[in-house]
Formats: sequence, C-alpha cells, structure tokens
Amino acid sequence: MFRKTILGAALVTAAFAAPIASAQQYPSRPISVIVPFAAGGPTDTVARSVADAMAKAIPGSTFVVENAAGAAGTIGVSKVARANPDGYTLLVYHIGMATTPALYRKLQYKPLEDFEYIGLINDVPMTMLVKNGFPAKNMKEMVAYVKQNADKVTLANAGVGSASHLCGLLFQSAINQELVTVPYKGTAPALADLMGGQVDILCDQTTNTTPQIKSGKVTALALTAPQRIESLKELPTMAESGYPDFNVSIWHGMYAPKGTPKPVLDRLVAALQEALKDPGLNKRFADLGAQTATADRATPEALRKHLAAEIDRWGPVIRKAGVYAD
Repeated sequence: MFRKTILGAALVTAAFAAPIASAQQYPSRPISVIVPFAAGGPTDTVARSVADAMAKAIPGSTFVVENAAGAAGTIGVSKVARANPDGYTLLVYHIGMATTPALYRKLQYKPLEDFEYIGLINDVPMTMLVKNGFPAKNMKEMVAYVKQNADKVTLANAGVGSASHLCGLLFQSAINQELVTVPYKGTAPALADLMGGQVDILCDQTTNTTPQIKSGKVTALALTAPQRIESLKELPTMAESGYPDFNVSIWHGMYAPKGTPKPVLDRLVAALQEALKDPGLNKRFADLGAQTATADRATPEALRKHLAAEIDRWGPVIRKAGVYAD
C-alpha cells in the first residue's frame, strides 16, 4: 500500500510538473496565427505585422500566419476553438468576434467562453467612399442624392458580417434610408468594383482603403473616427459632416484556445505588449490609419471587457436589421 501511495504521488507530481516544464520551454516549435480571412485583406495585414513583431519579442521564435477563410470568418475561429490549448495555435480576429453571435443561429463557438484572451491589437477607423464621378463632393451632398435616388444607388459590402456590412447597416440607419446593397465575397472584389464604377458606395477600413484613396482610384468623403488621422488628415470625420453619433472603429484582438496554460499566456501577453512598442509596427499601422492599442488595452482583461461590450452594442443593431447567416 505504501509503495502504491508513493507511486501515485509521483505520478501526480509529474502531471503537474509537465505543463510547467512545457511552459518554460515554450515555444519549442513554430506558432500558428490563424487569420479567418483570405490573404491580402485588412485583418491579414494586421496579423502579419504583429506576428513579425512578436517573433522579435520572443528570441528564437517563429510565428507563421495561416489563412483559414470561409463563412464570414467563423470557419477559422472554430478551428482555433477546437485546437490543442498548448499555445501553438492563436487567432487574430476583428470586430466579427462580437457580431457573429447575433448573425449566426448555429454558431459553433461561444466568444466569451471558448477562448483565452491575449489582448487588443489596434483600432481601425472606416472610410465612406464613392466611385469617382459620383455626383457628390461631401457627405451632405451624397446623402441628399441617395435619398432622391435610393432605388438606383448601390451600397457594396464584403459579405454578411464583414466590417463594411456593419458600417453600411449603421449608415442606412443614420440617414433613415434603405439602399440597394451588393454583397461580395471579400473586400478586394468589392473595392475593385467600386474603382471600376460598377457600384456607388462602400464603407471600409482604412487599412484597406488608404492606398486607393491616396492614389485617386476612389473618392473618400468622410472618416468614421472621432478625430481626423494623420495619414488622411484632409478627410473630415462623420461628426464634422453632420453625424456626431456615427463612430465606427474596427478593432483587432488576439486569442488562444480555452485551457491554454497561464504561463504560456503570460509569455504571449508580454510578447504582444512588446510588439506593440515596435517602431516599425507602429509606423505600419499609422500609415494605414490604424491606432495601436496602448499597454493597458493589450491585456486579457481589457480584451474580454471590450468584447463583451461590443456584443451588447452590435446585437440589437443586427437583430433590428433582420440580418442572419446560415
């Protein structure tokens, strides 16, 4: 009996020691950062930038971005929710983490229960764009034209639940006018058709639209942030354009599967905070109009609190619009 007790104690000790030892050696192989969208999009750009900076923050580490697109991001998110909670599978996702609970009747994960939180990464304002040649030079003229031609004007978006879709819903609510919406399978084709003149209006993130605005391929009428930004300093805000309550920012956060060991999470949180101090990363974000999260926001507690608040904010908007995805 005594021998069995000693053996049992040894096994228990080993079981507790294994995760600790593993955490001390972490990372011993490449870390996958899942982006639930196709390569080249705004979230992909953010994820690759922060992954490179985090690799510098953890000497000898390798971060590999993996695109797992489909179903408005839910396929990639589900993949992370089901992944082994060992710290080698992470998720970078935008505001969609807060909107999918209202959009999907049968969501395969629970944002507030199935993940560990690492921290917020940045905030990205949106831009109200029209095709070149559109008969309006500012938001006042655009809204007046839209109300007179609501059955002819087309509002593009990157698909149900996308940032551009959410912005479009708020825009229609703000002007009290329903428009003909044209959903696309991603931001790239929506923006391509706007540049080509096939659609009239698009609201999308500065991380995706800034290059096209600066090159003159589209016309920007307003920014959805409370203040102007340096990269587009001539662009007025929606508040300046007569819509003081129209404030939409698309934020990005980093997550891990539920049950990831705390020592591993602590190392990732520290690496994220160090990465967000990187001058190269900050310049990249600033050039794209994004605001880097401060240290007090790049924490598990801040991300969870922000996510919960955003779920409460967007749920009623989506349900009122009667928008659902299968």
